[in-house]
Amino acid sequence: MVRADDRADQPGDEPGDEAGTIRVELVYAAAPHDVDLSELRLARGATAADALQASGLVPRRKLDAASVDLGVWGEVCARERPLRDGDRVEVYRPLRVDPKEARRQRAPSGVKSARGRR
Repeated sequence: MVRADDRADQPGDEPGDEAGTIRVELVYAAAPHDVDLSELRLARGATAADALQASGLVPRRKLDAASVDLGVWGEVCARERPLRDGDRVEVYRPLRVDPKEARRQRAPSGVKSARGRR
């Protein structure tokens, strides 16, 4: 797991110490055991897009910022969504293969599913 702490673990940075700031996490899973977690302190009113930029994830992982979707606590959200203290921003990577197509490729050829039989 890659951990990029951005101003979050400095002395005096306990919750509520600095008026006008919030703490958020930004997480990206490049693969099942390859997780990039950034703990950030941002200005109140910061958006999901601000968190993505502040994390440094895009250049570090060589991502196309326009092709990734963002979410907060498992729900896809707009980049302009304002964040609250304690939010977890998730960066979703684009699908490489349609899930239905992937199942078809894994299934042995010539075998009908149980649903297809009556």
